[in-house]
Amino acid sequence: MELFLVLIALLLMILGILGSFLPVIPGPLTSWAGLLVLHFTEGVTLSQTFLIMTLIIAIFIYVLDYIIPAIGTKRFGGSRAGVIGTTLGLIVGLFSPIPFGIIIGPFVGALIGEMIYKNDFNKALKAAFGSFLGFIASTFLKFIVAIIYLGFFIVKISEHNTYWF
Repeated sequence: MELFLVLIALLLMILGILGSFLPVIPGPLTSWAGLLVLHFTEGVTLSQTFLIMTLIIAIFIYVLDYIIPAIGTKRFGGSRAGVIGTTLGLIVGLFSPIPFGIIIGPFVGALIGEMIYKNDFNKALKAAFGSFLGFIASTFLKFIVAIIYLGFFIVKISEHNTYWF
């Protein structure tokens, strides 16, 4: 049973890292769920304070994930259409066969969204750039937190002091 819980926790850690890039998976929250599952294994000790603090951080990053791209878009004169375009561009970019689709998709999506909304290429380009910067900043932040949580996972696994079977 212990090994099963560790494997589930590891799966959640990997999904958390992927969730840093995929909009359908809340990355840091999923990684935190991996830490929580690890907490229930025998021989691994995670304090309640540690779990609460890491949960607060994961929730904070989850909220920021929605705020940062909007701030980037607004700061560069964009609209809600740019934010929606960024999200749709990300989804298309993920599944497209083009290289760097995950990076190109959000920018092109924001540009198209702003062109539909404003019909002014220069303003749309500026807003798309802001939306893209916000997306990159938000993704980077989620990725860093998910990697830190993976580090906690690895440290706790290495400190494990009982048998897995």
